[in-house]
Amino acid sequence: MKTVFVVGAGPAGLFAAQKIAQAGHQVVILNRDIKPGGLAEYGIYPTKDKMKVGLRKQFAKVLALPNVHYFGHVCIAEEGCLCIDELRQFNPSAIVFAVGAQGTKKLGLEGSSARGVYSAKDFVYFYNQLPPFALQDFSIGKRVAVIGMGNVAVDLAHWLLVDAPDKPDEVIVVARRGPFEAKFDQKEFAFVEKYLEREAFQQELQRIQPQLAAVEQDINKVAEDTFPILAKSPAERSGPGRLLFRFLSSPSSIHTDGEGRINRLRVSENVLVQRDGNMACKATERSADLDVDTMIFAIGDAADPSVGLPCGPEGYLINPDTADPQRAAYEVFDNERCCAMDGVYVVGWARKASEGLVGIARHDAEVGAVHVLKYLENAPEKESATAAEIKRSIESKGVRVVDKTDLEHLARAEEEQARTRGIAWYKFSDDEAMLASIDEQKERSGGAVATAQAD
Repeated sequence: MKTVFVVGAGPAGLFAAQKIAQAGHQVVILNRDIKPGGLAEYGIYPTKDKMKVGLRKQFAKVLALPNVHYFGHVCIAEEGCLCIDELRQFNPSAIVFAVGAQGTKKLGLEGSSARGVYSAKDFVYFYNQLPPFALQDFSIGKRVAVIGMGNVAVDLAHWLLVDAPDKPDEVIVVARRGPFEAKFDQKEFAFVEKYLEREAFQQELQRIQPQLAAVEQDINKVAEDTFPILAKSPAERSGPGRLLFRFLSSPSSIHTDGEGRINRLRVSENVLVQRDGNMACKATERSADLDVDTMIFAIGDAADPSVGLPCGPEGYLINPDTADPQRAAYEVFDNERCCAMDGVYVVGWARKASEGLVGIARHDAEVGAVHVLKYLENAPEKESATAAEIKRSIESKGVRVVDKTDLEHLARAEEEQARTRGIAWYKFSDDEAMLASIDEQKERSGGAVATAQAD
């Protein structure tokens, strides 16, 4: 039996931990957040309760394994609670990084630091109440530009138009390509389709008709291909907000008002071009200004170099070995020494940012875990630190470590809050409140035990 560290407790980390633990090894999960789940907890749309409850039950089974140890509130990063070199001092046989894609793809625009300009990932964390994002300023105005045309962009529109406490008057989806290149799922778009301003949409199609015709795209087929809502009778709206689209447009600069908040977005107008069998876009010298007071860019995520793994433009470096490419695809590559890092692996979005949803992450993690298990078969025996020793060492740094028992106390505290407030579920929005609730539950359960013993 060997000891494996899994860094990250999203779907990839938990399912990798499960497979390794079921093979008989000790697994220590180290998680940045207090609660496990990652994007399954803090990325899935808030009202998708059935999906979240189902995933929580699966994750609970993983954590219930006796040879799986959980330490939350422990950030592994160069400037975190522990760096990678400190992890190695505990002498694990292997380390699996399942930290997701916590970096943000940058637009690199003039004015990107303006107030009211957010990345989609951070904004989703905000409305899903992930500390510390839940308590930060993500205020929105009356006209919101959402950059991108995938499911994340639609989720953002869903939140803004349906569930946000202060709803905007308009959400403008800004897409660098045309309506035929929309990437969202129809079942997700169904949540916001009734807010689509049809007259404005038709005007937008007329505006770009020459560019579409140039690549043999017919605006009359938009309804049957990507916007079937156009063939339906308009539904009654439940609110005043409007959903607009601006196609063939790429942000080029951000302009601000006297208080430093975005008040205008300049976009470059594009044309479509065929490139290697795919439809791409090419900027022109034409531009236009959009009057907006909020901008959220949903253009994908990236690996976070602050974790301390070797990182390149495409993410964490993986072994380029062509002799066994399937195995090599999960091994971290040390570019300074020009060799794979012994026993260090990446799985899930840490390996390939923003690739698929929970099912894809699980599959990728389990495939990666198979390669870890093969490595462990021939790995030398090590005298690894025990879970108790690891916890004591981390706590000696002044870090409050959250273990599996603490998670049980936290779950009870949230259930009590939900009952008291008469709501289906409750989630604490800052770490200090979570830690305080854990301590309160511990004190109460300790008092109950003492009373029972006295009786």
